[in-house]
Amino acid sequence: MPREGLTGSRIRERRSVAGMRQADLARTLGISPSYLNLIEHNRRRIGGKLLLDIARVLGVEPSILTEGAEAALIATLREAAQSANLPGDEAERADELAGRFPGWAEVLASGHRRIASLERTVETLSDRLTHDPKLAASVHELLSTAAAIRSTASILADEKDIEAEWRDRFHANLNQDSKRLADSSKVLVAYFEAGDVEADAVSTPQDEVDAFLTHHSYQFPMLESGKASVTDVIEGSTLLRTATARKLARSVLDRIASDTKLVSSNTLNAAIRQLGADPIALSSALGAPVAVILRRMAASSDLEAGLVVCDRAGSILFRKPVGQMVVPRYGAACALWPLFSALCQPGQVVRTPLVQLGRSRSYFKCFAMAEVVGEPQYNSPPLIEASMLLIPDGPQEHGSVLEVGSTCGVCPKSGCPGRREPSILAEGI
Repeated sequence: MPREGLTGSRIRERRSVAGMRQADLARTLGISPSYLNLIEHNRRRIGGKLLLDIARVLGVEPSILTEGAEAALIATLREAAQSANLPGDEAERADELAGRFPGWAEVLASGHRRIASLERTVETLSDRLTHDPKLAASVHELLSTAAAIRSTASILADEKDIEAEWRDRFHANLNQDSKRLADSSKVLVAYFEAGDVEADAVSTPQDEVDAFLTHHSYQFPMLESGKASVTDVIEGSTLLRTATARKLARSVLDRIASDTKLVSSNTLNAAIRQLGADPIALSSALGAPVAVILRRMAASSDLEAGLVVCDRAGSILFRKPVGQMVVPRYGAACALWPLFSALCQPGQVVRTPLVQLGRSRSYFKCFAMAEVVGEPQYNSPPLIEASMLLIPDGPQEHGSVLEVGSTCGVCPKSGCPGRREPSILAEGI
């Protein structure tokens, strides 16, 4: 039911809140109770003077009766309905719920948003605890130091006739190892307390680059306009603190600069408005390779889209998340992603509707393609990179949809042929 058709439900709700009987409101308005009953059950349209009179009697602004809940609230309610696998007709009643019971609707929507946030926290923590190189090094240091202390203490406890000189050496070792253990523990605690999960302390060069790209919203108009060079952008950033991070950022920016020379933002956006988000049609119209089009579409300000790029070994080289799509920072991505299918058939454009599984189901249009990069070499296998563009989409009514996860550790899909490790979400959230 369209939102504008729910004015009657909102009138009924506001009348109930005011403690007014239907007959009393009808009498005050000078209309019959049966006619008001039809209005309140959305069987008669209402507007003009009668609507203004009803708003005046109920003590509310007319817009509250005609506009109802915000679109974001209704969208969240529909999301919650989809995650609970409610039938389509039930999900479509989100407007009615928001109109009749705005308070309860907000409670339900807030709970849904909170659960989604907690699920993302679990996913990030799992990814971080499993694959974070700084955390792994810190834990290794703790375990190694503890083992050294245990070994020294065991010798002192078991050997009663140790010479004084050796005993002093063992005591000195215990003292040094204990200090090292204390220092390592402080570093580990400081690492966890550096910030929340979403904005944790940058710990690797790739983290620095991710923070740098996020800060710029993955868009660098200064490179396209020629107002700044790649070197200017890198040297002007305080987020790229290490030489390795600056080198990684330079490779990303060099590619962005070369892509913008082939397809400018204004040209691409105009073509998208005319042809739609169709990479092959855009490639043909603009005379640019499909892989370039995929990367430029991901950076377009007129299009909500994410991008994942990997090399022929399957290592993630570039990640731009979108919507609820979770792209692992450290761990191995879902083996079922079309990104990896494209690696097997360079030059072929793969188009697949997919849904990322979790507590809620996030739908996307997916385009993937692999290309040979670099110059050819004699007797040397070509270097191949695959790119996957993700555009948020709604549920598919017809046809098959590819079910994927982010990583095995946080994917609830049962009986998955590509599973590499058990999921901590096996029972769902």
